[in-house]
Amino acid sequence: MRFVKITQLRLRSLFSRRRVEEELDEELQYHLDRQIDEYVTAGMSRAEARSAALREIAGLTQRKEECRDMRGFNFIDNLLRDFRYAVRQLHKNLGFTFTAVFVLALGTCASVSIFAFVDAALIKPLPYRDPARLVGVYEHLDWCPYCNLSYPDYVDWKQRNVVFSSFDIYQSNGAALGTAAGPQPVRMARVSDGFLRTLGVAPVLGRDFVPGDDMPSAPRTAMLTYAAWQGRFGGKADIVGQAIRLDDNPVTIIAVLPREFQFAPVGRPDFLLAYQPTSECDKRRSCHGLYGIARLKDGVSFHAALSNVSAIAAALQKEYPESNNGQGGTIEWLTEVIGGNYRPLLLVLLGGAGLLLLIASVNVAGLQLVRSESRGREIAVRTALGASSGRLIGQFLTEAVVIAAAGSLLGVLAAHWMILVLKGLISEKIMAFLPFWIDLGVNRRVLAVAAAIAVAAAALLAMPSSGRVWTSHLQARLSEASRGSAGTTWRRVGSRLVVLELATAMVLLAGAGLLGKSLYILLRVSVGFQPERLLTLDVALPTSFKTDSQTIGATREIDRAIGALPGVRSVGLVGLGLPLQGNGNTTWFHILGRPWHGEHEEAPQRDIGTTYFQTLGAKLIAGRYFDASEDSSKPLVTIVNQSFVRKYFPNQDPVGGQIAGVGPGAKPMQIVGVVENIREGPLDADIPPVVYVPFTQNADTYFSLAIRTSRDERSLLPAVHSAIRQVDRDIVPIGGAAMTDLIEDSQSAYVHRSVAWLVGGFAALALLLGVVGLYGVIAYSVSQRSREIGIRMALGAQTGSVYRLILREAGWLTAVGIAIGIGGAVGAATLMRDLLFGVRTWDLATLACVAALLGAASLAASLLPARRAAAVNPVDALRAE
Repeated sequence: MRFVKITQLRLRSLFSRRRVEEELDEELQYHLDRQIDEYVTAGMSRAEARSAALREIAGLTQRKEECRDMRGFNFIDNLLRDFRYAVRQLHKNLGFTFTAVFVLALGTCASVSIFAFVDAALIKPLPYRDPARLVGVYEHLDWCPYCNLSYPDYVDWKQRNVVFSSFDIYQSNGAALGTAAGPQPVRMARVSDGFLRTLGVAPVLGRDFVPGDDMPSAPRTAMLTYAAWQGRFGGKADIVGQAIRLDDNPVTIIAVLPREFQFAPVGRPDFLLAYQPTSECDKRRSCHGLYGIARLKDGVSFHAALSNVSAIAAALQKEYPESNNGQGGTIEWLTEVIGGNYRPLLLVLLGGAGLLLLIASVNVAGLQLVRSESRGREIAVRTALGASSGRLIGQFLTEAVVIAAAGSLLGVLAAHWMILVLKGLISEKIMAFLPFWIDLGVNRRVLAVAAAIAVAAAALLAMPSSGRVWTSHLQARLSEASRGSAGTTWRRVGSRLVVLELATAMVLLAGAGLLGKSLYILLRVSVGFQPERLLTLDVALPTSFKTDSQTIGATREIDRAIGALPGVRSVGLVGLGLPLQGNGNTTWFHILGRPWHGEHEEAPQRDIGTTYFQTLGAKLIAGRYFDASEDSSKPLVTIVNQSFVRKYFPNQDPVGGQIAGVGPGAKPMQIVGVVENIREGPLDADIPPVVYVPFTQNADTYFSLAIRTSRDERSLLPAVHSAIRQVDRDIVPIGGAAMTDLIEDSQSAYVHRSVAWLVGGFAALALLLGVVGLYGVIAYSVSQRSREIGIRMALGAQTGSVYRLILREAGWLTAVGIAIGIGGAVGAATLMRDLLFGVRTWDLATLACVAALLGAASLAASLLPARRAAAVNPVDALRAE
């Protein structure tokens, strides 16, 4: 109750100041009048009684202040006065104010901007019902910890598990949408009928899939994403119930999804299609192309669910040893499935931004420390006049709050702009699989972080001046002030601060150097072919092409049409998966002629045309290429890469050997050639054993083309699209890009480039701030040692010795900072080793170059103060003392 009354009184003093002051005047006047009456009664005259009463009360103004303090009225008044005084003081020192605010804003902007990305990817709850209960479900192999599922395995897991309240599948595909202008490429996700209910998402128009919509006998149904509804169908309200054609099949639109719906693993699809298991792949346990998502039952822990899934996978291994041998099961939280791949990148960037903020804060603290040294006389005089330590500290804290608030506000405004810039640097292709960054901006969590930075900065800024209040005595302050000396605190503490700055700058510079070298090596890693003048695109044949002969005939017509274009030298075809696009489909096999006990051997498989390797410029190591006559009626053949030979035929000639698939009806394939390793997966991944088979023996209606040209490949793309359409208007050419662009824009290159550039930017700013901090320390040291330097020169010291004196001090600070920084750099590099490629965490060349750069910059920053010291006139220096 007492606290409430005090609060009420303080609020009353703020909003009813005149009335409160009038009441206070009346009360004091009452006491004064009573005292006067007592003295008059005692025999004094009215004038003598008034004088005696005033002496007794000891000054009305002082009593008013005491009353205000007792009632808590002064709290608000003091706060407002302190604020006005702080603004006046900062206005008098505009150089310090602008520098401190700018440096704090710089550090805040970097930290807040990167935290916004971290928040959206790793902290912000997923936009689903109770997202903490959602998990991704995978099959597990030694070489593939999170592999996709086969449809029969999914059915068994769904029926046998006792830990999921729902379990569904999804798959991302391309499709051809029938339009009046001909088929158009679209993206779709095929999902089981309970997919949206598992996520806890409901359509904004129409109905959800119902049980049975994903059965082969059910009519084909699909949902529109909001963007496709607006972009492709003009947002028509009667879209629900309309029929469209996807891949030449009739499909009924049953719903429109919410505007904010996103599911990162499938990118940005136009349609969600009910998954109907009608393909040949859906019938085989050895064909894996699906991903699972499940909701844990209430009360079921992650470990209990993992144990149940593992037990089911173990049972399936025993029941189906030919297809499931060595195949386990695992789960992962959906938050990790969606954002986990970007965790190392984001945490490294956040750490770099945090180090930059640390340097900025240390710099501002150093400036404040210098300023507090010059305020010793002010503190002494105000203390002598009766100001309490708490009152002085409150004043300095107010100044610190004003600076920190201004810096943080400016930093948040700059961060809003910086977020937009960084988002704009993300390619549309990459952003399609990062939907959580689409609506990225400054939210409550980001503002909370900015507020925390402001509070910490205010506390740091208030420490130097407050420390002088607590740690020194009045007589010492007055005597120090009378001598005009600012003391030696800055030389002692400031040197330690600048060592911290230089060490932190060394960590950031070393990190940027290692990441830059890693990117350089990554972009120059051998891809196993010649990427220059190579155009790539995908092609989808209509589903009316039912037989292999129709498909192969169409590919040959396309080959001839494109080959006739000016500038085209050759055309190659691959069934699924151009280089760098992932390991794609795999095949299980065993080597004939060797003992086999059901061991699980698996390798990526590529179905290629006869001129594919020649078009890529890949080198044939042994054997021969495929022949155009090798179709499904001929014995099966294969070409393998060098990794396959090293693993399965070490010190042997594999040509002529045979491998066979696993399962009933598997036919042997004879190895007819060995090709140089082609980087099929990411640039930073190891090249696995790969099996290449003729497209003519395993034809598909969806494939990719590689076109070797003698002119700019990008300018050829429209003509290629037109040539394909002329073969058959229902054939859909999809996209198109130069292979060099695919390499530059690949996910691994993008990740390495982004982190290298951003950390490099942080490092450049850190170097600048660290060098400025060193300059400040040395310049201040020179100003404090002018008398010493004057005496040295008066006694015959040469200019060179003065230079050495100053540079020696700077050199020691730099050397200590670099030494500490090297240790920190090795530790930081160890933490970010997942982002390094071809570079050791203690790369001596990089560390040496960075140390030399920091040392040279520090030397340059120290030369001006050293030159100023060498130019000191001994007579002037001694006279000034």
